[in-house]
Amino acid sequence: ASVTANEASGEVRRLASSYKAKAEYPSTSLGRNMQVIAGLISGGLKTRVYWTSIGGFDTHRGQRQRHDLLMTQINDAIFAFQRDLTQQGKADRVLTLTMSEFGRRVQENGSEGTDHGAAASMFLFGPKLRPGIHGEHPSLTDLQGGGGGSLKHTTDFRSVYGTILDQWLGVSSAAVLGEQFSPVELLT
Repeated sequence: ASVTANEASGEVRRLASSYKAKAEYPSTSLGRNMQVIAGLISGGLKTRVYWTSIGGFDTHRGQRQRHDLLMTQINDAIFAFQRDLTQQGKADRVLTLTMSEFGRRVQENGSEGTDHGAAASMFLFGPKLRPGIHGEHPSLTDLQGGGGGSLKHTTDFRSVYGTILDQWLGVSSAAVLGEQFSPVELLT
């Protein structure tokens, strides 16, 4: 097993280091990671799910400027990634999903930031997605909890995961998630 793992990691290193991007990526950590993932996809690696992250969203103070910068970094990296995949002829095979481990509360906390909340947005990208907003917009007045209140989610994130598992990856979402969740009309 260790020989196979070493061979696989060698292949990943080779594909990542030899890839010539077909789009210009931003020189951010996320941009570099998305370029590596594009190289692995281009190189034919059979991996079905890739994961990367961007930190810095724990914005309890001075939120506006940091949030704008982080969202710009995400936008620029994903824009380059989608352009690269399109130039490769592989965009139809890739679905990109963003998620957060926490949401933000509605009211400012007194230090130009917001505290942790319950609900958060998910963004999906790719040509095989149905465009638009899926789910109902949450109320800004009907909130849960005190201290600035959290948005109440209108779509269970497991419904999004389940839809991707069942309809994109061809895996039983009930087996992975432990139960069946209502699908979301995400895919064309």
